[in-house]
Amino acid sequence: MKNKKLYEILKRLYSQSLSPEEVIGILEKENDFSDSDFANVDLLREIRVGFPEVIFGLSKTPKQVLEISKKLFEEEKFFLITRSSVETYNLLKNDYPEVKWSEISKTIWLDKRKLKKTLLPGLSIVSAGTSDLPYATEAKLTAELMGCKVKMITDVGVAGIHRLFTRLPEISKAKVIIVVAGMEGALPSVIAGLVKAPIIALPTSVGYGANLDGLSAFLTMLNSCAPGISTVNIDNGFGAGYQAASIIKLNKG
Repeated sequence: MKNKKLYEILKRLYSQSLSPEEVIGILEKENDFSDSDFANVDLLREIRVGFPEVIFGLSKTPKQVLEISKKLFEEEKFFLITRSSVETYNLLKNDYPEVKWSEISKTIWLDKRKLKKTLLPGLSIVSAGTSDLPYATEAKLTAELMGCKVKMITDVGVAGIHRLFTRLPEISKAKVIIVVAGMEGALPSVIAGLVKAPIIALPTSVGYGANLDGLSAFLTMLNSCAPGISTVNIDNGFGAGYQAASIIKLNKG
Protein backbone atom coordinates (compact mmCIF):
# COMPACT_ATOMS: atom_id res chain seq x y z
CA MET A 1 0.00 0.00 0.00
CA LYS A 2 1.31 3.44 -0.88
CA ASN A 3 1.70 6.09 1.82
CA LYS A 4 -0.54 8.38 -0.25
CA LYS A 5 -3.31 5.80 -0.26
CA LEU A 6 -3.00 5.27 3.48
CA TYR A 7 -3.15 9.03 3.99
CA GLU A 8 -6.37 9.23 1.98
CA ILE A 9 -7.93 6.42 4.02
CA LEU A 10 -7.02 8.13 7.30
CA LYS A 11 -8.31 11.45 5.96
CA ARG A 12 -11.67 9.85 5.17
CA LEU A 13 -11.73 8.29 8.62
CA TYR A 14 -11.11 11.70 10.17
CA SER A 15 -13.91 13.27 8.09
CA GLN A 16 -16.19 10.36 9.11
CA SER A 17 -16.84 9.34 5.51
CA LEU A 18 -15.41 5.95 6.51
CA SER A 19 -16.16 4.11 9.73
CA PRO A 20 -13.40 2.45 11.79
CA GLU A 21 -14.81 -0.93 10.78
CA GLU A 22 -14.60 -0.01 7.09
CA VAL A 23 -10.99 1.12 7.50
CA ILE A 24 -10.09 -2.17 9.20
CA GLY A 25 -11.70 -4.04 6.31
CA ILE A 26 -9.69 -2.09 3.72
CA LEU A 27 -6.40 -2.59 5.56
CA GLU A 28 -6.99 -6.31 6.00
CA LYS A 29 -7.32 -6.70 2.23
CA GLU A 30 -4.14 -4.76 1.48
CA ASN A 31 -0.67 -6.31 1.29
CA ASP A 32 1.97 -4.34 3.16
CA PHE A 33 4.72 -5.74 0.97
CA SER A 34 5.68 -5.81 -2.68
CA ASP A 35 6.71 -9.29 -3.73
CA SER A 36 8.85 -10.60 -6.58
CA ASP A 37 10.46 -13.93 -7.39
CA PHE A 38 13.17 -13.38 -4.76
CA ALA A 39 12.06 -10.67 -2.29
CA ASN A 40 9.01 -9.49 -0.36
CA VAL A 41 9.77 -5.81 0.13
CA ASP A 42 8.28 -4.42 3.36
CA LEU A 43 6.65 -1.15 2.29
CA LEU A 44 5.05 -0.24 5.61
CA ARG A 45 8.03 -0.74 7.89
CA GLU A 46 8.57 2.98 8.40
CA ILE A 47 4.96 3.39 9.52
CA ARG A 48 5.36 0.54 12.01
CA VAL A 49 8.84 1.14 13.41
CA GLY A 50 9.91 4.60 12.23
CA PHE A 51 12.49 3.73 9.55
CA PRO A 52 12.22 2.04 6.13
CA GLU A 53 13.47 -1.44 5.35
CA VAL A 54 17.23 -1.57 4.77
CA ILE A 55 18.79 -3.82 2.12
CA PHE A 56 21.57 -6.19 3.17
CA GLY A 57 23.63 -6.28 -0.01
CA LEU A 58 25.92 -9.22 0.73
CA SER A 59 25.13 -12.29 -1.43
CA LYS A 60 22.57 -10.38 -3.50
CA THR A 61 23.27 -9.77 -7.19
CA PRO A 62 23.43 -6.17 -8.43
CA LYS A 63 20.20 -6.73 -10.40
CA GLN A 64 18.40 -8.03 -7.31
CA VAL A 65 19.52 -5.01 -5.30
CA LEU A 66 18.41 -2.69 -8.11
CA GLU A 67 14.91 -4.17 -8.23
CA ILE A 68 14.47 -4.00 -4.45
CA SER A 69 15.84 -0.45 -4.40
CA LYS A 70 13.35 0.64 -7.05
CA LYS A 71 10.42 -0.68 -5.03
CA LEU A 72 11.64 1.07 -1.88
CA PHE A 73 12.42 4.36 -3.61
CA GLU A 74 9.03 4.45 -5.32
CA GLU A 75 7.38 4.19 -1.91
CA GLU A 76 9.81 5.90 0.45
CA LYS A 77 11.97 8.19 -1.75
CA PHE A 78 14.82 6.49 0.07
CA PHE A 79 16.98 3.39 0.14
CA LEU A 80 19.97 2.25 2.18
CA ILE A 81 22.10 -0.74 1.19
CA THR A 82 24.74 -2.16 3.52
CA ARG A 83 27.62 -4.53 2.64
CA SER A 84 27.33 -3.86 -1.06
CA SER A 85 29.79 -3.51 -3.95
CA VAL A 86 31.03 -0.92 -6.41
CA GLU A 87 29.47 -3.00 -9.20
CA THR A 88 26.06 -2.60 -7.58
CA TYR A 89 26.69 1.11 -7.06
CA ASN A 90 27.56 1.59 -10.74
CA LEU A 91 24.39 -0.23 -11.82
CA LEU A 92 22.22 1.88 -9.51
CA LYS A 93 23.88 5.05 -10.74
CA ASN A 94 22.42 4.46 -14.21
CA ASP A 95 18.90 4.87 -12.79
CA TYR A 96 19.74 7.14 -9.86
CA PRO A 97 22.59 9.55 -10.78
CA GLU A 98 22.57 11.12 -7.29
CA VAL A 99 23.08 7.84 -5.43
CA LYS A 100 25.86 7.91 -2.79
CA TRP A 101 28.65 5.38 -2.17
CA SER A 102 30.94 4.92 0.82
CA GLU A 103 34.01 2.97 -0.23
CA ILE A 104 35.22 2.36 3.32
CA SER A 105 31.95 0.90 4.64
CA LYS A 106 30.65 -0.51 1.32
CA THR A 107 27.37 1.35 1.83
CA ILE A 108 25.03 2.75 -0.84
CA TRP A 109 22.20 5.19 -0.17
CA LEU A 110 19.86 7.72 -1.72
CA ASP A 111 17.70 9.99 0.40
CA LYS A 112 15.05 12.24 -1.14
CA ARG A 113 12.72 12.29 1.85
CA LYS A 114 11.36 15.61 3.03
CA LEU A 115 12.67 15.55 6.58
CA LYS A 116 13.63 18.17 9.13
CA LYS A 117 17.14 19.38 8.35
CA THR A 118 18.09 19.76 12.02
CA LEU A 119 19.87 16.63 13.21
CA LEU A 120 19.43 15.45 16.79
CA PRO A 121 22.64 15.83 18.86
CA GLY A 122 24.03 13.52 21.51
CA LEU A 123 25.55 10.54 19.69
CA SER A 124 29.29 9.84 19.68
CA ILE A 125 31.13 6.99 18.00
CA VAL A 126 34.53 6.08 19.44
CA SER A 127 36.74 3.64 17.55
CA ALA A 128 39.84 1.92 18.89
CA GLY A 129 41.85 1.85 15.67
CA THR A 130 41.84 2.97 12.06
CA SER A 131 41.15 -0.63 11.01
CA ASP A 132 37.79 -0.41 12.81
CA LEU A 133 36.62 2.51 10.65
CA PRO A 134 34.60 0.44 8.11
CA TYR A 135 32.21 -0.62 10.88
CA ALA A 136 32.27 2.73 12.68
CA THR A 137 31.43 4.44 9.38
CA GLU A 138 28.52 2.08 8.73
CA ALA A 139 27.16 2.99 12.18
CA LYS A 140 27.67 6.70 11.51
CA LEU A 141 25.88 6.68 8.14
CA THR A 142 22.98 4.70 9.58
CA ALA A 143 22.51 7.06 12.51
CA GLU A 144 22.77 10.14 10.30
CA LEU A 145 20.13 8.82 7.91
CA MET A 146 17.92 8.23 10.95
CA GLY A 147 18.23 11.92 11.83
CA CYS A 148 21.13 12.08 14.29
CA LYS A 149 24.21 14.29 14.39
CA VAL A 150 27.24 12.09 15.00
CA LYS A 151 30.56 12.97 16.60
CA MET A 152 33.36 10.64 15.46
CA ILE A 153 36.42 10.08 17.66
CA THR A 154 38.92 7.68 16.12
CA ASP A 155 42.11 5.79 16.94
CA VAL A 156 41.96 6.04 20.73
CA GLY A 157 42.41 2.37 21.64
CA VAL A 158 43.86 1.00 24.86
CA ALA A 159 47.33 0.42 23.39
CA GLY A 160 47.79 4.20 23.66
CA ILE A 161 45.25 4.96 26.34
CA HIS A 162 46.60 8.49 26.90
CA ARG A 163 44.97 9.38 23.56
CA LEU A 164 41.58 8.45 25.01
CA PHE A 165 42.03 10.60 28.11
CA THR A 166 42.63 13.72 26.03
CA ARG A 167 39.23 13.21 24.36
CA LEU A 168 37.25 12.34 27.50
CA PRO A 169 35.74 15.82 28.00
CA GLU A 170 33.96 15.68 24.62
CA ILE A 171 33.10 11.97 24.93
CA SER A 172 31.47 12.65 28.30
CA LYS A 173 29.00 15.08 26.72
CA ALA A 174 27.33 12.34 24.66
CA LYS A 175 23.92 10.88 25.51
CA VAL A 176 24.73 7.56 23.80
CA ILE A 177 28.17 6.23 22.82
CA ILE A 178 28.99 3.53 20.29
CA VAL A 179 32.41 2.06 21.06
CA VAL A 180 34.05 0.09 18.25
CA ALA A 181 36.97 -2.27 18.86
CA GLY A 182 38.58 -5.44 17.58
CA MET A 183 41.59 -7.36 18.96
CA GLU A 184 40.77 -8.08 22.65
CA GLY A 185 37.85 -5.60 22.66
CA ALA A 186 38.71 -3.82 25.92
CA LEU A 187 37.80 -0.24 24.97
CA PRO A 188 34.04 -0.33 25.80
CA SER A 189 34.76 -1.48 29.36
CA VAL A 190 37.29 1.31 29.86
CA ILE A 191 34.92 4.01 28.60
CA ALA A 192 31.94 2.59 30.51
CA GLY A 193 33.89 3.10 33.73
CA LEU A 194 34.45 6.78 32.94
CA VAL A 195 31.16 8.16 31.57
CA LYS A 196 27.45 8.30 32.46
CA ALA A 197 26.03 7.57 29.00
CA PRO A 198 24.94 4.08 27.92
CA ILE A 199 27.50 2.25 25.79
CA ILE A 200 26.70 0.24 22.67
CA ALA A 201 29.69 -2.03 22.15
CA LEU A 202 30.50 -2.94 18.56
CA PRO A 203 33.03 -5.79 18.29
CA THR A 204 34.93 -6.10 15.02
CA SER A 205 36.72 -8.95 13.29
CA VAL A 206 39.95 -6.92 13.22
CA GLY A 207 42.83 -8.84 14.80
CA TYR A 208 45.26 -11.73 14.59
CA GLY A 209 44.50 -15.46 14.75
CA ALA A 210 43.24 -15.81 18.33
CA ASN A 211 40.89 -12.91 17.72
CA LEU A 212 38.79 -15.65 16.05
CA ASP A 213 37.22 -13.26 13.53
CA GLY A 214 35.93 -11.02 16.29
CA LEU A 215 34.73 -13.66 18.73
CA SER A 216 37.32 -12.73 21.36
CA ALA A 217 36.29 -9.06 21.25
CA PHE A 218 32.60 -10.05 21.30
CA LEU A 219 33.01 -12.23 24.40
CA THR A 220 35.08 -9.57 26.17
CA MET A 221 32.30 -7.04 25.65
CA LEU A 222 29.57 -9.48 26.73
CA ASN A 223 31.51 -10.31 29.89
CA SER A 224 32.41 -6.75 30.86
CA CYS A 225 32.20 -5.98 34.57
CA ALA A 226 31.46 -2.32 33.76
CA PRO A 227 27.70 -1.61 33.87
CA GLY A 228 25.81 0.16 31.12
CA ILE A 229 27.10 -1.83 28.14
CA SER A 230 24.98 -3.56 25.51
CA THR A 231 26.69 -5.47 22.70
CA VAL A 232 25.70 -5.95 19.07
CA ASN A 233 26.91 -8.66 16.73
CA ILE A 234 30.42 -8.77 15.27
CA ASP A 235 30.99 -6.09 12.60
CA ASN A 236 27.32 -5.00 12.85
CA GLY A 237 27.79 -1.26 12.41
CA PHE A 238 24.27 -0.94 11.03
CA GLY A 239 22.76 -2.51 14.14
CA ALA A 240 24.80 -0.30 16.46
CA GLY A 241 23.89 2.87 14.57
CA TYR A 242 20.21 1.92 14.43
CA GLN A 243 20.01 1.16 18.15
CA ALA A 244 21.83 4.35 19.14
CA ALA A 245 19.69 6.54 16.87
CA SER A 246 16.51 4.93 18.18
CA ILE A 247 17.50 5.84 21.75
CA ILE A 248 18.34 9.42 20.77
CA LYS A 249 15.04 9.85 18.91
CA LEU A 250 12.95 8.43 21.76
CA ASN A 251 14.59 10.83 24.21
CA LYS A 252 14.64 13.95 22.03
CA GLY A 253 12.17 15.68 24.32
